[in-house]
Amino acid sequence: MGIRIALAGNPNCGKTTMFNDLTGANQYVGNWPGVTVEKKEGKYTKDKEVVITDLPGIYSLSPYSPEEIVARDYLLDGGPDAVINLVDATNLERNLYLTSQILNLGVPVVLALNMMDLVEKNGDKIDVDGLSKQLGCPVVPTSALRGRGMEDVVNAAIEAAKAKKVPESQMKFDAVVEEAIAKIEGILGSKVSSSTSRWYAIKLFEGEQKTIDDLKLSASELKAIDEVRDAIENKLDDDAESIVTSERYNAISHVIDKTVKRSRTGLTTSQKIDRVVTNRWLGLPIFIAIMFFVYWLAVTVGTGPVTDWANDGISGDGYLYTGQAAYEEAEGEYEDAQGVVEAYVTSIYGMDEARDVPSDESQEVLDALAVAEPEDDADEDAVAEYEDAQATVKDFEEKAEAEKAVAAIEVEDEDGVTAEEEVDFDAYKEAVEVAEPDPADYGLWIPGLGAIIADAMESADVAPWLQSLVNDGIVAGVGAVIGFIPQMIILFLLLGILELCGYMSRVAFIMDRVFRKFGLSGKSFIPMLIASGCGVPAVMATKTIENEMDRRMTIMTTTMIPCGAKMPIIALVFGALATGNSDDTWWVAPLFYFMGVVAIIISGIMLKKTKLFAGEATPFVMELPEYHMPTVKSVLLSMWERVKGYIIKAGTIIFLSTIVIWFLMNFGDAGDGFGLLDADAPDYMDYSLMAGLGNLLAWIFAPLGFDNWQAAATTITGLVAKENVVATVGIITQLSSYGESDPALWLGFGQMIGGGAAAISAFCAFNLLCAPCFAAMGTIRQQQASAKWFWITIGYLCGFAWCVGLMIYQFVGLATGEVGFSFWTIIAIAVAAAMLFQIFRPMPKHKDEQTK
Repeated sequence: MGIRIALAGNPNCGKTTMFNDLTGANQYVGNWPGVTVEKKEGKYTKDKEVVITDLPGIYSLSPYSPEEIVARDYLLDGGPDAVINLVDATNLERNLYLTSQILNLGVPVVLALNMMDLVEKNGDKIDVDGLSKQLGCPVVPTSALRGRGMEDVVNAAIEAAKAKKVPESQMKFDAVVEEAIAKIEGILGSKVSSSTSRWYAIKLFEGEQKTIDDLKLSASELKAIDEVRDAIENKLDDDAESIVTSERYNAISHVIDKTVKRSRTGLTTSQKIDRVVTNRWLGLPIFIAIMFFVYWLAVTVGTGPVTDWANDGISGDGYLYTGQAAYEEAEGEYEDAQGVVEAYVTSIYGMDEARDVPSDESQEVLDALAVAEPEDDADEDAVAEYEDAQATVKDFEEKAEAEKAVAAIEVEDEDGVTAEEEVDFDAYKEAVEVAEPDPADYGLWIPGLGAIIADAMESADVAPWLQSLVNDGIVAGVGAVIGFIPQMIILFLLLGILELCGYMSRVAFIMDRVFRKFGLSGKSFIPMLIASGCGVPAVMATKTIENEMDRRMTIMTTTMIPCGAKMPIIALVFGALATGNSDDTWWVAPLFYFMGVVAIIISGIMLKKTKLFAGEATPFVMELPEYHMPTVKSVLLSMWERVKGYIIKAGTIIFLSTIVIWFLMNFGDAGDGFGLLDADAPDYMDYSLMAGLGNLLAWIFAPLGFDNWQAAATTITGLVAKENVVATVGIITQLSSYGESDPALWLGFGQMIGGGAAAISAFCAFNLLCAPCFAAMGTIRQQQASAKWFWITIGYLCGFAWCVGLMIYQFVGLATGEVGFSFWTIIAIAVAAAMLFQIFRPMPKHKDEQTK
């Protein structure tokens, strides 16, 4: 049997840093049985027989929060062989309150006097031996941040565990209170062990119901204890719980007076910094500036060459490691030439004015020009395709030369001045001769994993359906996850630095002033901040909120914040609404981005005024640690823990769901039996399983202005992963080669929706506010730890999003003439009235208040 050591302490006392230092990568994370509180265990790096359990950060062992109950139950009944009680040496008065309770639990204790480097820096002195004598347990000076004293404190805990020596604390209460506790210990007799009798006696004196229920005392015993308690309360004119709290702090003050010497009484460096960063007026602007820099750095650096390498160099065709400048110049010349060719072709065969794309005849010529001559003459199909393409091109060129056609294109010079330039047949022929540059000719080109797999499968003559599954499903799914990892690494590195240096705990206080007005605690802001990067770690971050109902409400609203995966949706809708004139619609993108913030505030107000969530927000109490520079190791471990969670949870779900989407889009019955559809057949997707599913659910979205299978299917795939929305639009409109910022895709998307600005706006609102991706939904299910609460959360998100989409379509549509007054307009008015009533109605009494 190994030795089990529990690590206990206040939040922000350095406990996580010590745990990471002691266990390294030998740790595993789960939930305590029956609760959502995180359980972290790890094996000591220098002795695998020693298992260290990191208990939740708590301020006391009173059963007021899930964390306190978990820590208390484990220490009393979980069987740790010893407890390392980590205390912040710069704030002993506050930290020793928990220590005074742990000392009574009847388990060996070692006090880790952490942050001693800051104590020495401040010039203060702590009599370690004297403190050990007063507490009745070993005391070891440590600095978890600097790695000082780590081995000493574990060795002391191992020795204490082997000796099974419980603390013999000198911290005593007033004689009157001690007498009362002794009487209760006598009443308990042999019902509890001698080592825990003082703990149970104090709790019974306080009248704690949990202890009373656990011990199952007789009526006569409870009556005797009540008489002892009543006598002391009458004598000291105070309730028992307040008496014990006061006695603990008096005993702590006595210990501090004997063992601690302060060198100064002025403001510390941390306090001076806090006067600026937590200032009533400066705190919020400073925070916004810091977070703007964090996300700017994560997006600009993470979305640049690093992400390009992840997308192209691993799962894509390949990556050019050298010669980028020359290749980009050649690529620019090729794109200009393609523009000349398209302009000339469309000058003869015309444009599809409704879609602002080349007409079918023009596109046929452009496609024919793109057909390359086959390298192998033995491939009869390829040879035939090339000959047909050449015939099409020849017919076009004969017609163009005969008509002496001239086209006009817009050319922008180096100064950004645009002018028209004529394109004749000779210019067209010159442009056609410009070959697409091969990146391998410009530097070090290494094929990507996707290209290697595709070539290998083609060489092995693998079945077409299996090639499509692997390339379009599996490789694409893994690539989607890989592309986000660089951004996640940078973001979590920076957030880790801010958390470990002590700044993020200040942010919760800054935002508490704002959020309290809407019924939420300042701690609710941290998950919402993280949600702008990804909903998975954001939902996981709600574990820091002690109050269960506040935590549940935060989970229900956090994912309304637009995450990185939702930004392409906003870009797509912005383009569709801009219709080529973005100067008049610059406000569209910011409007939809901040819609999530407004939705959270409105939801917070409405939910707080239901009986389920009614009541004042939980008082916000948090220890502000001293500012300090975190170590590289602690930052990297913090980052890795979050990135690993993203890869495992998001990666697995996206990996599997992409395969499902591929199946639904490529299988169906086109009249010749169920099977793989012919992707070359016109409108083949109309016969797919996805089309059938879309048609089945399209009626739900009809009041929102988009009632065809294409729009419904796009929304469904968005529930799997929000990145799928733009990809699905590209596949359905057959414009998948265009990015979300391309006008061709904008117009194709607008036509797919089948409505005007109101329908497009409603589509965007629903997809931004409804249930998040499968990865985040899985995390919600884990954190809610209840099937009922999971479905309440998903139902609320989808219902709220549907109502918002309904109001946007009906009201905006009425204003623009896109929608006529109908039954659904009346429903939209009723929904708006109900929301306004819920927002402005008085706060209902909480069930606890109704019983008073």
